[in-house]
Amino acid sequence: MADKRGGTGGQTGGTRRTFLKAVAATGAIVGVGGITAAQEERAFELGGVTPGWEGRTPSSIEGETNPTLALEAGETYEITWENVDGQPHDIVILDANGEELVGTEIIEEQGATQTLEFEATEEMAEYYCSVHPSSMRGDVQIGDAEDPGDDDEPFIPEGPTVGLETVAEGLVSPTSLVVAEEERDRRFITDQTGQIYVHGSDGVAAEPFMDISDQLVDVGEDGFDERGLLGLAFHPDFAANRRFYVRYSAPNRDGTPEDYDHTFVLSEFQATEDLDRGVPDTERVLLEIPEPQFNHNAGSIVFGPDGYLHVSVGDGGDGDDTGLGHVDDWYDGNEGGNGQDVTENLLGSILRLDVDGCEDPYAIPDDNPLVGTEGLEEQYAWGLRNPWGLSFNDGELFAADVGQELFEEVNIIEKGGNYGWNIKEGSRCFSTDSPEAPPEDCPSETPGDVRGGEPLIDPVIEYPHQHEGEPIGISVIGGYVYSNDTVPGLQDAYVFGDVNSALFAAARPDNDDDQWSMEQLVVDPEFDRYVLAFGRGHDGELYVLSNDSGFIEGETGAVHRIVPAE
Repeated sequence: MADKRGGTGGQTGGTRRTFLKAVAATGAIVGVGGITAAQEERAFELGGVTPGWEGRTPSSIEGETNPTLALEAGETYEITWENVDGQPHDIVILDANGEELVGTEIIEEQGATQTLEFEATEEMAEYYCSVHPSSMRGDVQIGDAEDPGDDDEPFIPEGPTVGLETVAEGLVSPTSLVVAEEERDRRFITDQTGQIYVHGSDGVAAEPFMDISDQLVDVGEDGFDERGLLGLAFHPDFAANRRFYVRYSAPNRDGTPEDYDHTFVLSEFQATEDLDRGVPDTERVLLEIPEPQFNHNAGSIVFGPDGYLHVSVGDGGDGDDTGLGHVDDWYDGNEGGNGQDVTENLLGSILRLDVDGCEDPYAIPDDNPLVGTEGLEEQYAWGLRNPWGLSFNDGELFAADVGQELFEEVNIIEKGGNYGWNIKEGSRCFSTDSPEAPPEDCPSETPGDVRGGEPLIDPVIEYPHQHEGEPIGISVIGGYVYSNDTVPGLQDAYVFGDVNSALFAAARPDNDDDQWSMEQLVVDPEFDRYVLAFGRGHDGELYVLSNDSGFIEGETGAVHRIVPAE
């Protein structure tokens, strides 16, 4: 789930999924329609949400994200905004040098409103939220200006047109769709509230395959939440041994500090002999990890072609990943964080476990990269922030990693790979001292005395949160390589998305040292829902999981199959 399941952390530790409907296009010039020129006071209404200011009124800005506000110097205006997501926000108007001209106080009460009344001046150039300045930022236009129109080439070019066929509805917040190695035609859908449902040729079965909601923390009580039932994987020999594996968020358990938020749990379960139901009482806990915050939990688990279980673990949720790190301060620009810590905790990593080994609860594969070192031997790769979506294709492990301030990324995971967080965000430098304005230079590898000078591996796919003031995305959602020819134009492309309704396809470059090229899929009819996860069926067809709020509420969760456009 966007740092939903990451969304932007920012310096305040806000999340991949504190958001309200963000759209891919913005930047329309906004007038003051409906207000006469004789009126001295002109009014705008906005919704304040981490991915971007939501335009409400006048009608010319309705539905726009970070709309341009067109003002006349000397006129009096008021901006009334509502705190939609319960995160700390304010609204501030800046001049061209970034100096504050007028603004409000920071409020974080969900549903609270503020009104900023001011006289427009020639110096006004932008408005933003000082807590989330990267995503919540729009232009102020003083005087007449030409409408930029739609002729400009988009930052991410348009790709193939696809359709989305809804195949399952009535869910809350679906987090994964996976299949088992078996003869049956069925797909297993996890709902964040604790249920696993079976989708077959007749739709979704009335009764869940398994329900572990009573073992979860209370999720969704405060709106946005990244905890819950987050991952599911079936043993490669499920049809014979009936074993499957579940990742979920439990209340604090023995060994979890009292001031921590919850406990990460990875457990094995067994199905009934006829494989029709999972049996909660068969739970065998494999791994528990203390989680300091409610967010950056990752959650995807997947078996590789090597037969080992790969488990994604987020960095713990603290802004900038500085809260719990035990790494020596080897880089002056950053305090060490969990992503670079391989000796004290398992956060910010991909783990690789042998669930068929003789040891209980699991064995460590002999070729895991830290075997025989001072590091924690479960770790397979590290330097990650909030990996949301793992998938294998021809032996390659793809992991989308949700960014914080400026960039989203997708990596191909290598054994022993260090993916840079929190020294880098994507391929760019990151600094805990200035997350919004990172330095040009930073290390490209760890020091010689820190695990032997590991290179910091750049992503194969990367895109910014904004380009020239236009929102691009806010939280990457990992997907799959499309391996059949049902949808023209997607063959062999890595299909993924962003929580803000965007679907992408990326093509492998001729030169492995180059990043993959991205296109944004055109969805017909228009798709205006939160993208929460992707799934792949036995036949290679891909599925998009979504809901219409981004929260754990209601029954708008749905699953859509990617099909050719009509």
